[in-house]
Amino acid sequence: MDFTFTEEQRAAVEAARAVFADVAPDGVPSPALTPGAVADDFDRPLWAKLAASDLLGLVLAEEHGGAGLDTIALCLVLREAARVLARVPLLEHCATAMAVQAHGSPELAAALLPGAGRGTLVLTAAANGRSGHDPAELAVTARLDGEAWVLEGTQTAVPWAHTADWIAVPAHTGEGESVLALVPRTAEGLALAEQVSTSGERFAELALDGVRVERSHLIDNPEAWERLRQLLTTGTCALALGLGEGVLRMTSQYTSKREQFGFPVATFQAVAVQAADRYIDLRAMEVTLWQAAWRLDAATGGAGGPLPSAGDVAVAKIWASEGVRRVVQTAQHLHGGFGADTDYPLHRYHAWAKQLELQLGPAAAHEEALGDLLAAHPLA
Repeated sequence: MDFTFTEEQRAAVEAARAVFADVAPDGVPSPALTPGAVADDFDRPLWAKLAASDLLGLVLAEEHGGAGLDTIALCLVLREAARVLARVPLLEHCATAMAVQAHGSPELAAALLPGAGRGTLVLTAAANGRSGHDPAELAVTARLDGEAWVLEGTQTAVPWAHTADWIAVPAHTGEGESVLALVPRTAEGLALAEQVSTSGERFAELALDGVRVERSHLIDNPEAWERLRQLLTTGTCALALGLGEGVLRMTSQYTSKREQFGFPVATFQAVAVQAADRYIDLRAMEVTLWQAAWRLDAATGGAGGPLPSAGDVAVAKIWASEGVRRVVQTAQHLHGGFGADTDYPLHRYHAWAKQLELQLGPAAAHEEALGDLLAAHPLA
């Protein structure tokens, strides 16, 4: 595996850093002081800047007005976004666009992707099922009725659903096959109930009651939902990495200035050891992230490995879900009471980290899934 990023990928990082340079993590009310959502909408001015910098079409083919880059490039940009807690549906939007591009009909791609690349059309995805614990594709049923598919069921905790234009909804048919439906937010029979994430963002519970979807707006290739799920998971690992790096940098700056007994606390051995342990966590999160992102692109290109790409994604999830929690907990500890001050941004990073940890799920579950993969695909 080559860890050297391409010139195009490095250019995407530079563009992202320029766009996110002026983003303030405390640009909205604190989630700790707000009973509901911190805002009704995502950061539209930032979204417009991303579109103007061609970062929303980063992973789209040139025929759809994109740059034709890969999952690694997307994760590099997501990493930069998380360092400043950028409030935009960049992950859900781009991952859904990638799934449509790879598996959707030409009609569906032509209808959604050009607008998605320009930012005039916003995509999101329902990936949490009824409760966040059961497989999302089992939460909704899809049956063919004449020239349309009819969807019934519930999806919970759908990010940015109230302000997205289209929602990717996984479902299952009577034959047990997984499908992916692209549903307009204004579709008849679709009801959205407001939910609030741990980070204070506006989510939604989707209730689908006889929602009719055109044939061309439903992807019946079972690989479409699996690819979207893995893209969302890998992108979440990238967000966890960027957030963790931002938190460790804040901790380094604080402990270098904060003095006890006439010396910066960063010079104390106990402080330095804890910070070093968290640095090791971040490097492990990074290497497993790039392995998972590379495998997703390699699998698309036909390259295989001893395990399916789901194995690499599971390893990345194990490190990300545990690592981001340890990083923010250590940061809070080393900041002392100052870390809980709502006038200081660390508590916002803690809330976002907890949200990402909840999205990724417990490491033990990923270890069990990895064990099942190893049992089904012996390496020897």
